[in-house]
Amino acid sequence: MKSERIFVKGNEAVAMGAIDAGLKAYFGYPITPQNEIPEYMCEHLPEAGGAFVQAESEVASINMVLGAAAMGVRAMTTSSSPGISLMQEGISYLAGSELPCVIVNMMRGGPGLGDINTAQADYYQSTRGGGHGDYRTPCLAPASCQEAYELTREAFDWAFEHRTPVLIVGDAILGQMKEPLTRRAPRPADPAEGQDWRLSGAQGRPARIIRSLRLAEGTLARHNLGLQAKYDALQGLARADCFLTEDADLVVVAFGSIGRIAKSAVRKLRARGLKVGLVRPVTLYPFPSAVLRDLAQAGKRFLTIEHNMGQMVDDVRLAVRGIADSDFFGALPGNLPTPDEFEEAIAKACAGGRS
Repeated sequence: MKSERIFVKGNEAVAMGAIDAGLKAYFGYPITPQNEIPEYMCEHLPEAGGAFVQAESEVASINMVLGAAAMGVRAMTTSSSPGISLMQEGISYLAGSELPCVIVNMMRGGPGLGDINTAQADYYQSTRGGGHGDYRTPCLAPASCQEAYELTREAFDWAFEHRTPVLIVGDAILGQMKEPLTRRAPRPADPAEGQDWRLSGAQGRPARIIRSLRLAEGTLARHNLGLQAKYDALQGLARADCFLTEDADLVVVAFGSIGRIAKSAVRKLRARGLKVGLVRPVTLYPFPSAVLRDLAQAGKRFLTIEHNMGQMVDDVRLAVRGIADSDFFGALPGNLPTPDEFEEAIAKACAGGRS
C-alpha cells in the first residue's frame, strides 16, 4: 500500500486500523455516534478477506466475538455507551475465558439512553471491569484520527500477547471529526497466533476446553490469582503524553478529545505567562500513575479535567496520594466544551481557587 495522507473521520480511522491489523471477524449493531465503523466494515472488510455480520443486538454481537475469539480469529465489535453496557456480561466471559478481542466504545452522554452528544462518563466502566467478577481490561484512549488508527492496530497485538479483551474509548468528538491520516501497510496476522490454545480442530492433538465456569474446589481461586498476576504485569504498558510539564507549577490531567481541548487552553495560558502543563493519559488502564507521582514529587499541583462529573480524578488522586491532591473541573455531558471554558478553569486553579 502506498503511504498517503487521506482525510477521514475518527470512526473510519478505527475501522482502517482494525483491518490493517489483520481483523477477520467484525460483529456489530448500529448506534450513534459510531455508525461509520460498521458502515466501513460492511464495505471493506470482505474485500480484505474478513467477515462482517450485523448482529440482531449488542448482546449477540459480543457473544459472536466470543465464539470467533475462541477460534483464534482477530475479532472486534464496536458500539456506544448504552450498547457497551449491554455487552458487559460477554466482556466478563471473554476476560474469564482469557480470549483476545478488541472492543470500541465511542461514548455518548448518559446515564440511560442519555443523548448522542460527546461525553466521557464511561471511565469507571471502562477501567474497573464493567461486568461481574475481578477482572480488568487494558483501555486505550486516542485523541486524534491518526492515534485512533495506530492504537487500534496496537490493541490487537496487546489482546493476543496477553490473551485479554482490549478496550478503545473515544467519544462523539473523536468519532465524528475529520482529520488527515497516514495509513500504513497492513500487517497480516501471524498464522501461528494462538496455536497453543485456540479451538481450530482437535485432530492430532489433545482436546482443549475454553470456559469461564470453574466449579471444582480451588480452581476459581487459582484462575483469579493468575488473572491478577497478568494484570500486574500489564502495568508496564502504561503510557502518557506530557506537554510542557517540566517547568509547570500546575499540571492539567485530561484524556482523549478533552485532552486536546485542554492542550489548546494550556497554550493560551502559556502565552499569558502562566506556567501550566498537561498530562494526557493514553492508557486509562493501566493508568500512568508513575508519571503523575514523579511530577507530584517534583512539587507540581494538579487539575483534572473530564467530560463527566468526576471519575478519572479518583485515579489521579490515588497516583499522587500522600504527596499532593488534584482539583477537578467537569464539563457537563451534553455540552461541547471549548478551550475558553477550560482556560478560565485552569487560570482559577493557578490562582489557588478550586474549580
